[in-house]
Amino acid sequence: QLQASGGGLVQPGGSLRLSCAASELILDDFAIGWFRQAPGKEREGVSCISSSNGSTYYAEFVKGRFTISRDNAKNTVYLQMNSLQPEDTAVYSCAGGYSGSCIFWDELGSYDFWGQGTQVTVSS
Repeated sequence: QLQASGGGLVQPGGSLRLSCAASELILDDFAIGWFRQAPGKEREGVSCISSSNGSTYYAEFVKGRFTISRDNAKNTVYLQMNSLQPEDTAVYSCAGGYSGSCIFWDELGSYDFWGQGTQVTVSS
């Protein structure tokens, strides 16, 4: 139901913009979260945007570098990632929550459906 895209290989300090799109859902009806999972590590929450007022939430390790946003006309949620570092290397996935709220946004159980991941590799 969700399609994540935009990953790739980027040098340290570079930028990428990830997209989370849906063809049969109106994403503005849901809270949308971004998660990432690096090799050998647990999946961790990166960011969330709520459905009601578009409130945004970020993990401490991405604050000031990543920005989550919606484009309702394109039915897409974006994750703009700047100042990327090697430790940002991971598979990034988006997920949707029926509640529309980002409360407990960094918990996997807060989301009801997931998209496949897109690989982000930060390396020189």
